Amino acid sequence: MRKPVLVFLLVMIAATVVAQSKNPFNAADVRLTWQIVENPYANTTQARAKVTLVNKGAKPVPAKGWKIYFNATTTRSGGLDKNLLVDRVNGDLFILYPGNGFKSVATGDSISSSVLQSHVKDITDFPKGFYIVFDSEPEKGYPLLTNITNQVNVDKSEKALAEKIYSQNQLITDIPAANLSPVLPTPVTYKRTAGNFKLTPQVKIINDPAFIKEATYFKDELAKVFGSKPQTGFTEKYNVIVLQKGGNNGPEGYQLQVAPGRITITATNGSGIFYGLQSLKNLLPATAWAGTQKNFDIPCISITDAPRFEHRAFMMDVARNFLPKSHVLKVIDLLSLYKFNVLHMHITDDEGWRIEIPGLPELTSTGSTRGHSSNELKSINPAYGSGPDTTNQAGSGYYSKQEYIEILRYANDRHIKVIPEIETPGHARAAIKAMNARYDRFMKLGKKAEAEQYLLRDINDKSAYRSVQGFSDNVLNAGQPSAYAFLEKVTDELIAMYKEAGAPLQTIHFGGDEVPAGVWEKSPVIADLMKRDSSIKNTSDVWYYYFGKLNTMLKSKGLYLSGWEEIGLTSGVVNGRKRLVTDPRFANENFHTDVWNNLAGNEDLAYKLANAGYKVVLTNVTNMYLDLAYNTSFYERGQYWGGYVDVNKPFSFIPYNYYKNQKENEQGQPLKAGYFDGKESLTDAGKRNIVGIQSPLWAEVITSTQKHEYLLLPKLLGVAERAWAPDPQWATEPEIAKSEALYNQAWAAFANKIAKTELPKLDHYAGGFEYRIPTPGFVIENGLVKANVQLPGFTIRYTTDGTEPDANSSVITDSLNYSPQLNLRVFNAEGRGGRTVKVVQ
Repeated sequence: MRKPVLVFLLVMIAATVVAQSKNPFNAADVRLTWQIVENPYANTTQARAKVTLVNKGAKPVPAKGWKIYFNATTTRSGGLDKNLLVDRVNGDLFILYPGNGFKSVATGDSISSSVLQSHVKDITDFPKGFYIVFDSEPEKGYPLLTNITNQVNVDKSEKALAEKIYSQNQLITDIPAANLSPVLPTPVTYKRTAGNFKLTPQVKIINDPAFIKEATYFKDELAKVFGSKPQTGFTEKYNVIVLQKGGNNGPEGYQLQVAPGRITITATNGSGIFYGLQSLKNLLPATAWAGTQKNFDIPCISITDAPRFEHRAFMMDVARNFLPKSHVLKVIDLLSLYKFNVLHMHITDDEGWRIEIPGLPELTSTGSTRGHSSNELKSINPAYGSGPDTTNQAGSGYYSKQEYIEILRYANDRHIKVIPEIETPGHARAAIKAMNARYDRFMKLGKKAEAEQYLLRDINDKSAYRSVQGFSDNVLNAGQPSAYAFLEKVTDELIAMYKEAGAPLQTIHFGGDEVPAGVWEKSPVIADLMKRDSSIKNTSDVWYYYFGKLNTMLKSKGLYLSGWEEIGLTSGVVNGRKRLVTDPRFANENFHTDVWNNLAGNEDLAYKLANAGYKVVLTNVTNMYLDLAYNTSFYERGQYWGGYVDVNKPFSFIPYNYYKNQKENEQGQPLKAGYFDGKESLTDAGKRNIVGIQSPLWAEVITSTQKHEYLLLPKLLGVAERAWAPDPQWATEPEIAKSEALYNQAWAAFANKIAKTELPKLDHYAGGFEYRIPTPGFVIENGLVKANVQLPGFTIRYTTDGTEPDANSSVITDSLNYSPQLNLRVFNAEGRGGRTVKVVQ
């Protein structure tokens, strides 16, 4: 059976050798180094990189006949010499190619060149995904071995950050677990009582017939702990868990009573019962999920609880980089444990279309596939370092119809609604390119009408623009009738999937953000539309036309429109400058707006939209964007354009007055007193329009499930607390000093809670999560190094020879003498370590 495989491999190797022989040199013989050598460069907002090509092969690298492609999150411009030049292809894809000064590179020789790039804030800004394309083989890319390094010393800033972390950690005192909230998120009320309930595999589950789905779910959960499912009970009085109908604390509220021999959960419907069961799971010891158990003692307690917000959402971006279905299901398990009830799936964007739509095969054959291509008819351009091959698991991939239905059913069983996002009219490049491929296929068959049926662009459009992410062709044409045919086709297929899954569908999110200036201005289709519709006087009015048509289409199908904040905005003039302002025309159309922009100049945008009548989901970038780096460290992976987000940022968020606890700007710098003076406050009517909280995790830097979990946790726990729990005392206390003291106490308790019960639980729950373990804070005083950690109970280990500490390295108990090669690293109870920090003077 092995011979065919061997023959296949030999054929492939031979084919590669033949292909390479057509080219001037072998790509595998070239090494590229990219070194950041000046940052910033010459007091500008740019950095200078030294790029070196080393030839290790038998053939010289010629002065022409090849290009090197790569992805970069920051713009590059030209070259400082004529050896190597840099140009943008589109989006984050660039090319590095020989200039007039480039000479042939002999065997064993190298050539260097200086190029400019934007200022490098952290390792996220490093270029990636390098590959060579030869002129003789324009459709094939060969991965290139590269080494990206930073030669600029960052010790000073890293030390300053470590000292800041040390100061922040000093506010976190050690609190015994018995003095912490029994479950997370914190219940409305709870009271501990005497005794324990001994949970064993012999426990019986008695449920009202209305709660059979929840009872079945909980039996399956206990089977993961005990190795066998509990049996259904009927009239037993002892060693039972009873799920009963009753109570009056809202549609998702519950009462949980744990007494010796009997646990009772009371709620008006299945959602309340389900959340009561999550609280019961929270009461299990953190080690419960580590392996098959025999029994547990659950402390007796009485909990009365209900959520603060009806919309408690996590946005999962699987478009920019793909994540497999198995990981989506794992995330759903996590969300349900912490009482989230909405999974917003960002399934389409410029860099990928991730769901099968019957009847439109190009959406997945082309739109979900990234790889090197000269015309993008079979795949779209590489992005985020996905490279030339279409087999890259982060770059290429999609959910089949049946896989998506399975996701819907899994979420529905856990009382989570899935909101699909079809990003339009901007961020639509994957769809546009896919429909171009469809157009090309039908035109070759001589079927012009079919070719144009779902076309998303005006073929004669000469408009020039550049999106925030660098694309010049990512906005569908809002005057094209075929674009609306496409959107209705997608909508109908989604409705059918939800119906087959038996899952609720109330809304479709149609994006609406980041449409750049210049779109549609030279489109004959838009010009014709303006002639036919006198209400459209300029391209800004096309926006209202577009979302008006979408709104009408969705309403006809019993759905409402969701989108980013721009769906409620229009062009206006503020203080003599052109700005986006609230659009009153859609204010009473039940638009649900995810408002992310609370950056400089837009701090009160969410409150403005809510006050104007829009339904608002608070998605503030400064507090809720989980893709932002944890801190300012050069070595911390994550975005930074909207600030820095650790678990304290969502925890400290005050939904109805977020000005009060906003302490720093998006650069991580402290805000001056009175910074928010004059900003619009939330009215009573506006408060009723705040439907909930959402936390997105954008996927530009996520190329594996491990990286997803690193940015997701423990930040998500702060979001869960703020979305469910009632306003804490520190949020409403008017006296500033008292409020800060109350906050510090609450923050210390929360840090203890996640360190001592939640993260140890998540080491094993749902297969275990690779959450971020924090870096230590340290200070050097009189030659002594003192260190501390954000999470009480986590251990700081060290080495003095420059090596990375491991689980057997010495532990810092108080302080130790400084040495030039001192390294610190934090470990959890499982012996897994975080990032090593070098101690510098």
